[in-house]
Amino acid sequence: MYHVAAMHAAKLLTLVTVFFVTSIISVVTGSTSLITVPVMIQCGIEPHVAVATNMFALIFLSAGGLTPLWKSGNLPRRKLPMTTILTIVGSTVGALLLTSVPERSLRLVIAVAMIAVAVFSLLSRDLGMATSESAPSNAHALLGYALTLALAVYGGFFSGGYVTLLTAIFAVFFHMTFVESIAATKLLNIFSSVAATAIFAWRGIVDFRLGLLLGVVMFAGGLMGGTIVLKLNAIWLRRIFIVAVLALAARMLIAVA
Repeated sequence: MYHVAAMHAAKLLTLVTVFFVTSIISVVTGSTSLITVPVMIQCGIEPHVAVATNMFALIFLSAGGLTPLWKSGNLPRRKLPMTTILTIVGSTVGALLLTSVPERSLRLVIAVAMIAVAVFSLLSRDLGMATSESAPSNAHALLGYALTLALAVYGGFFSGGYVTLLTAIFAVFFHMTFVESIAATKLLNIFSSVAATAIFAWRGIVDFRLGLLLGVVMFAGGLMGGTIVLKLNAIWLRRIFIVAVLALAARMLIAVA
């Protein structure tokens, strides 16, 4: 396993810088792992160890991003019990599939889904702007739960793009604002990352020393990012989200081309 002590100082500084900057931005945009995991691999860390260690660090990012949102009262509680259970189950399954599912196929599916989300967001001007006065229909809620479970499997497997799509699902199917969706996904990503990390630790592929260092950095970045979210209005959150989705979809399509 690739340990902190064996890593060149320049590579470690690169990782710390990338993880900190990415964690600030990704509180809104999600898709942290699409940046952090490739950088870890480029620094000489074995791919499975990179995915597993990054998953451990994501626990801290989500906790940091959630803290100011929780304190501000923007965490919607009405859908959390069921989505939490589905997230834990799906993430556990996804983590168990890490070594057996073709990552290229998953990236292609996620890229197409991101493009669909971006198009829908552009056409739906009110998406994520304000909570709907009416509760979602039973059909909408059931579909939202089904997508939450399906997406959790991917989240436990790799996580890149998971939070981004989950934010859109909560806004579309559960009628949450972007701030509410961001807060909810941060909480669920803690459960998702813990469940996946437990499986990865059982398999012995988590570098806890490196993960803890990067986790502390990500907590600080997430805390800063969560504070920034509260200062942005819904229109800017929507714009940032759509741009991020389009950019990440393009990146994934290029990766599988």
